[in-house]
Amino acid sequence: MAHEITVKVRFSETDALGHVSNISYFVYLEEARIEFFRELGLEMTIDKWSVIMISANCMFYKQAYFDQRLKVTSFVTKIGNSSFKIGHRITDANSGELIAEGDAGAVYFDFSSQKSERIPDGIRAKLEMHKEEV
Repeated sequence: MAHEITVKVRFSETDALGHVSNISYFVYLEEARIEFFRELGLEMTIDKWSVIMISANCMFYKQAYFDQRLKVTSFVTKIGNSSFKIGHRITDANSGELIAEGDAGAVYFDFSSQKSERIPDGIRAKLEMHKEEV
């Protein structure tokens, strides 16, 4: 089961060429990830933050433009002992045309000890519910 959000491209997210700037896609992926983490029940406050990113990648297939509505779909592709990987697809919200794909690696982390931790069973079960084969 995938998680979805819709974003509307703002003018400030475009570049001199008139299309969405490459860096803006990473902002969309971050927004999608945070909402996905909230759905999983992860605390998203500074004092209880438990996940850190270890990698982020994005492949660009089509251009997106100001005022375009984009759907960002997020799903789990891999679950380890303390880490997991999230896949993302960005499509045109109206046509479904694939604009970009990406992934992000995340680690369950204890900031007080500055060490990774085993993913709690409850969170692991929720991650499993969102797992898709790629």
